Amino acid sequence: MAFKSKIKTIEWVDNVSRMIDQTILPKEFKLVDIKTCEEMYDAIKTMIVRGAPAIGIAGAHGVALAALEAKKSVQNRKDFDKIIREKGEYLKSSRPTAVNLMWAVDKQLELLSEDCPIDEITQKLIDNAVVMENEDIEINKRMGDFGAEIVPKGATILTHCNAGALATVGYGTALGVVRSAYAKDPTIKVFADETRPRQQGARLTTWELTEDGIDTTLITDGMCSYFMNKKMIDVVITGADRIAANGDAANKIGTYTVAISAKYHNVPFYIAAPLSTIDRSIKSGKEIKIEERNREEVTHINGDWICSEKVNVINPGFDVTPNELIAGIITEKGILRPPFEQSIKKAFEE
Repeated sequence: MAFKSKIKTIEWVDNVSRMIDQTILPKEFKLVDIKTCEEMYDAIKTMIVRGAPAIGIAGAHGVALAALEAKKSVQNRKDFDKIIREKGEYLKSSRPTAVNLMWAVDKQLELLSEDCPIDEITQKLIDNAVVMENEDIEINKRMGDFGAEIVPKGATILTHCNAGALATVGYGTALGVVRSAYAKDPTIKVFADETRPRQQGARLTTWELTEDGIDTTLITDGMCSYFMNKKMIDVVITGADRIAANGDAANKIGTYTVAISAKYHNVPFYIAAPLSTIDRSIKSGKEIKIEERNREEVTHINGDWICSEKVNVINPGFDVTPNELIAGIITEKGILRPPFEQSIKKAFEE
């Protein structure tokens, strides 16, 4: 039986999108109501909501919010559809790397092909957003159960960034695997990378797992090789924000470094991600657009300078792990193995 996480990251409630404000965790737990498409753009951009699956659902909610706004001001479907399509593209521009956002918004926009009154299509957009929201949790649980099969008894799992309930509607991708493995074997442990510069591992992953009673140790980003060399890490499981058709996977900056170290130390490195994270329109990771984030994420901690104010800063939000470093991609249809071009294609055909 799947482990029951206490966390619901984002939820459609009374025609608003209610979400956990992840910018203030773990100091404060706060729910915020997003009431307009513009507020949703800002929530995604500022990472009030974050994690590829979660921002996908946020995008779907954002389209529904746009429809609720538009139906107040337009009288015909042509004008309504034009506004919704524009709002959809606007939402997709908030975070360029995570393909789930584009996938979910496009799923909503596909409904505009249906010939029905404005009130009816608005309700369809709301209903579809809720369906995707509920499906996300079930997908994560299926991934978790498949992934639990590769976790040895009593294992210590290393993860990077936050690919948990907070990165999804609930349960999680990489941490969904942890939860499912823990349900079978409560002796498993987790090492969580702090994940500079925004500390999603330190702030979010440790909060999630300790709230669920899972033995968790926080380490800095530079420590993974040390612990792998000492045989203290048995498997690495991370999430992903976009996976190319050949299996190359973009994830939070620093993931590539962990994967290289895992390869050297013969520690299996897995990605856990739904099929919606796989972008078959791109052949390799070289085509993935990497988001550049603002310099203050690197130069400041808790609002205080930690370096010279004159220093140059480059702050890519993600890096790409080449497919040859990946032992498998854990999906809702099972674990995809190399050669990934074939296993990915087969997963979409089934």
